[in-house]
Amino acid sequence: MANGMKKPNPKHIKSIRNIINSSPYPALLSMKLMDIGRGFAVIEIDIEKKHTQLLGAVHGGVLASLIDTVAFWAVYYGIEKQNTWLTSVDLKLNYLAPMISGKLIAKGRQIKVGRKLCYAEAEVKSENDKMIAHGSSTLMIMPKLDITTDFSFPPKFIE
Repeated sequence: MANGMKKPNPKHIKSIRNIINSSPYPALLSMKLMDIGRGFAVIEIDIEKKHTQLLGAVHGGVLASLIDTVAFWAVYYGIEKQNTWLTSVDLKLNYLAPMISGKLIAKGRQIKVGRKLCYAEAEVKSENDKMIAHGSSTLMIMPKLDITTDFSFPPKFIE
C-alpha cells in the first residue's frame, strides 16, 4: 500500500461478521456487527425486553458489554498479525442517559496500538443521536492464544 498500511481483506471481514454475529454471548444480547475496518467498528442492538432492568430501561451491563465489544473490534485491524487476539485489561464507562426502546448504536475508535497494549474508546447513541454511554478500554495483545476453535479465517489483509 502507498501509505504503508495493509488493507483489510473483505473476505476476512465477512467471516468475522458471520462468526461474531452468531457467537454465543453477542447472540445472547442480539449484538450485530454492522461495520468494521482499520481503527473502527460499529455494533447495533435492537432493544428487547431481555435488555431491560426492573424499571424498563436498558441494563447497564448491556451497555458495558456493548462498549467492551465494540472497543475490541475497533482495535482488531490495528494488529497486523493473522492469529493474534486481544483481551480486555480494563473497561471504564459512564452512563449518560437511560434508554427504554429503539436501537443502540455503538461506535468504537482505535486510539493507540502499542507492542503489548492497545487503547480504544466507544460511544453508544440512540438512533436519534442521543448519547447514552461513553467508555474506553485498554486491551492486551495476545500473540499466542491456546484455545481450540472450529473456525478459520481468510487472510486478514490484502497484500
